[in-house]
Amino acid sequence: MYSFIRTAAAVPVLKVADCVYNTEEIIKLIDEASKKDVKILAFPELSITSYTCGDLFAQSTLIEYAEKSLEKIAEFSKDKDMFITVGLPVCCDNQTFNCIAGISKGKILGLIPKTNLPNYSEFYEERWFSSADDLISDEITICGQTVPIGSDILFTVENIKNLTIGIEVCEDLWSPIPPSSYQSIFGATVIINGSASNELATKHEYRRNLVAQQSSRCICGYIYSSAGTGESTQDTVFSGHSMICENGNMLSESKRFLREGSLTIADIDLELLANDRKKNTSFMTQLRKNEGPLFFRNIKFTMEENSIDEFYRTVKPAPFVPDNNAMLNERCEDIFNIQVTGLAKRITHTNSKSLVVGISGGLDSTLALLVAVKACDYLGIDRKNVHGITMPGFGTTDRTYNNALNLMKSLGVTVKEISIKDAAIQHFKDIGHDINVHDVTYENTQARERTQILMDYANKEWGMVIGTGDLSELALGWATYNGDHMSMYGVNGGVPKTLVRVLVKWVAENENLGNNSAEILFDVLDTPVSPELLPPDKDGNINQKTEEIVGPYELHDFFLYYVVRFGFAPAKILFLAEKAFKGEYSRETLIKWIKNFYRRFFAQQFKRSCLPDGPKVGTISLSPRGDWRMPSDACGRIWLDEAEKL
Repeated sequence: MYSFIRTAAAVPVLKVADCVYNTEEIIKLIDEASKKDVKILAFPELSITSYTCGDLFAQSTLIEYAEKSLEKIAEFSKDKDMFITVGLPVCCDNQTFNCIAGISKGKILGLIPKTNLPNYSEFYEERWFSSADDLISDEITICGQTVPIGSDILFTVENIKNLTIGIEVCEDLWSPIPPSSYQSIFGATVIINGSASNELATKHEYRRNLVAQQSSRCICGYIYSSAGTGESTQDTVFSGHSMICENGNMLSESKRFLREGSLTIADIDLELLANDRKKNTSFMTQLRKNEGPLFFRNIKFTMEENSIDEFYRTVKPAPFVPDNNAMLNERCEDIFNIQVTGLAKRITHTNSKSLVVGISGGLDSTLALLVAVKACDYLGIDRKNVHGITMPGFGTTDRTYNNALNLMKSLGVTVKEISIKDAAIQHFKDIGHDINVHDVTYENTQARERTQILMDYANKEWGMVIGTGDLSELALGWATYNGDHMSMYGVNGGVPKTLVRVLVKWVAENENLGNNSAEILFDVLDTPVSPELLPPDKDGNINQKTEEIVGPYELHDFFLYYVVRFGFAPAKILFLAEKAFKGEYSRETLIKWIKNFYRRFFAQQFKRSCLPDGPKVGTISLSPRGDWRMPSDACGRIWLDEAEKL
């Protein structure tokens, strides 16, 4: 369901050269995986015999018992609806090959020999095995079955969309051009690597990076299963390090040095991979160069989709915000530097004498002000060139007003206060609007009056207006057209609201701003998000809270990520949201706001079609000159119809 396929990397407890014992352990893990509804199960390289048999690989007894074991495993798989890979030595064409066997429902579908044999340092594989390149035959008889053999084999599940499996063996991944690169180009969305990679100090870090990078390069799911602690420790030690990656993201990783057998399980998203490949127009260009194999044999079989009652995949409620503190700090530093550098370039290019920022005391304008200040520091010019203008109106509260003024003073920028009340009242008279009617005219008059002030003041000071609106507001169209929607450079246009908050907090904690700026920033962080266009309540508090009107920004950022980044349908996004926000939002609440997201996202495209310039900082941008080029009059009916059926 929803294109998820359950996969597992299995590490059995092994004894060196004891095929009988090893087979029983392999069968135990197959049975355990079957109970967890695993559909693709990968065992390590030479898992039937163990990897560290040495010259025993030349013993006919070991080869014969390995084949008997393969037959027993295949027989056991008859009533198991899964694709299983196990490793064993196979004799063919007067040679021995280090092979991975692909098995499904009692049938051995194919044998994939290892292509790149390590013969350096602690490895001596060329002593016992031949490369797949030396193979003459394209099929052999094994376990009473006629089986395709070769490195040119892919396995396609006919009844599951976008599921084709490629196999490579250990060192193949470490080569300059791994076989999986070509397998992916020819359609493999899931790559299996049965491996026996011994442990050295910090080697696991390199191995992890290698697997993640190859899954990213191939835009594939990558299942890596490595030999465990039962291997010989005569000269090397193995840890059973196993991983499942998806397009560069680590879905699941085993603990190392376990003494018992283990399963590392993850649900891979086939639709995600297929969509990313379609978007990446350079993915298939290698084929035009006539390099590598000309074709792959495609072995077809069937398999049922797995259930998703138990979901083996973490769905983060805040996809734009890293969980890891070190990663979060690095991400924030990167984004802030991109914003600062982008603005600095625009300042020097336009020879602007000042930067004009409207300061409300809210999150977005605070981040824009911080970027402007740091751009001045970056260029070595006086912070007084930043003109912060606070423009109190009918909805301004004491809290935001004081925070705006105090923050500007603490940062050492030029401070100016211009009330918009009289101008707005005059405008109401001019157009015949009743000031007591607090409708969209009442609100937008204030937003446009503020923008006019900023634009005219920037002209007066030979400067540019710095936009404050963020990516989430652009997605929802939560901006007044030709009001706060407009600027001369929008530094926050690529930053979603959930990340704006994190960035402001990061700046408060990590940047040397001077005076009591950090204390003010923390109070801004605690202030409800509001445009403050309606009068305060009787106690003088904010009376217009954005998230009560358009919905929680954490939900809209979640929807935005999966709609734009991956193109998922409403039903799948709802399914993921239920996993991410379990216990926090009801299904009814999620449906309410996802409908609202789609309605606003399609209806408000006209505002995004004429966005001011601004830097892209992450994987998602709604710039009409960059990532998102949707007609302003595109109809969202089919998405809304599906959302109505949820």
